[in-house]
Amino acid sequence: MIELYTWPTPNGHKVHIMLEETGQSYNVHPIDISAGDQFDPEFLKISPNNKMPAIVDPEGPDGEPISLFESGAILIYLAEKTGRFLPEAPRARYETLQWLMWQMGGLGPMLGQTHHFRQYAPEQIPYAVDRYTNEARRLYNVADRRLGETRFLAGDDYTIADIASFPWTRSYERQGIDLEDYANVKRWFDEIAARPAVQRGVEVLADRRSTGEIDEKAREMLFGATQYQRR
Repeated sequence: MIELYTWPTPNGHKVHIMLEETGQSYNVHPIDISAGDQFDPEFLKISPNNKMPAIVDPEGPDGEPISLFESGAILIYLAEKTGRFLPEAPRARYETLQWLMWQMGGLGPMLGQTHHFRQYAPEQIPYAVDRYTNEARRLYNVADRRLGETRFLAGDDYTIADIASFPWTRSYERQGIDLEDYANVKRWFDEIAARPAVQRGVEVLADRRSTGEIDEKAREMLFGATQYQRR
């Protein structure tokens, strides 16, 4: 039984979906990032970067427990553990990993900044809003061009690259994106959204999902000086 430490965010949903897709049994431990659970000393032993999701697998690669943080690393681990969604053939494997890294290094961080400056920043900064909204559009263009060539991001097969990317596109309206402008992304989005495991994954902790409004305590936990304290 995998112990899952998570919250209903795009990065959390990546791992929820992967666990559902691979049929792994798991226990959910909510890490309420708006309440500061991510700074709890016991959680920091699992996730020293004070970010969720994280997992503990009592049956690690050598039969001993293993803990992992960073959603991309968790996806690779679960893919290798189960033999699913990460091809063994070297060329297909590297195609998958490069699109996974595209999500980890580009799509996720840039869309996260887009969310922040369009919705959560205490004041509207037009330069920041324009910069990150334009970057979001650029990334959707990259995906749209790719998905005009292949069914999924890494090729004809659904992989961890798609599992990583899909949750970040679910809030496209908050990113200033009209999905109708990206026909290939929309086709891909609709196909993935229809998968039963994806539907189950995005419902994990759905009742705890943010409505978009945050109070001052939550703002401090998420964006304030608490983030930068030495621990």
